[in-house]
Amino acid sequence: MDRLEENFDWRERPRLVEEVARVIRGRIYSGQYAPGRPLRQVELAETLRISRTPLREALRILEQEGLVTADTVRGVNVINAGPRQILDAYQVRQVLDGLAARLAAACSADRAIAELQPVLERQRQTLEPWDIGEYTAANVDFHTRIFELSGNEYVIRQIPTIYMTSQVFRPGAKHERAADAVQEHTAIMQAIADGDAASAERLALTHVQKTIDMVVSWLPVTRKS
Repeated sequence: MDRLEENFDWRERPRLVEEVARVIRGRIYSGQYAPGRPLRQVELAETLRISRTPLREALRILEQEGLVTADTVRGVNVINAGPRQILDAYQVRQVLDGLAARLAAACSADRAIAELQPVLERQRQTLEPWDIGEYTAANVDFHTRIFELSGNEYVIRQIPTIYMTSQVFRPGAKHERAADAVQEHTAIMQAIADGDAASAERLALTHVQKTIDMVVSWLPVTRKS
């Protein structure tokens, strides 16, 4: 059963389609709607207390964002990416993370500790006992704040890529990897706070490369003829 959002009153929401897309997007990001899950329009319309016309428009928005897939045979499903798609996404993510860290060090060094240290403390607290949900949320928050610290409008617009890779795909959320990732985050934060743009970029690139290496190991070996 879906958990109902409290006090839906769509009549008071002037941008109905965007609001419906926001609710479904949030459920996908949180894992409530898991990868590969069918999104049956009749059930969704009843759950969200809306007609199917704005629901279909909202689902089209999510399809354009890459969060759902739709076809005439299988209907609408939450994206269920394979290793190749995850790798493609993380290759883009690596470039963005490196750029964001470099720009943050160049223009927001004085804000880095105040913005990032509390998030790192939240992450450390999720290690023992291991809480994958809270760890993932803090991980997303850490990288999102670096994008915001970059001060670059076009980098900030790519924040949904963080949610897609970290919360929908979740390839790196393993306990044995988490402690090392927190240490890497700490080094990235310090480089940004020191205003060392080159080191911040290098550390950010290396951090994401660890996930890329893991995803590459999932790919089937192509034999040469």
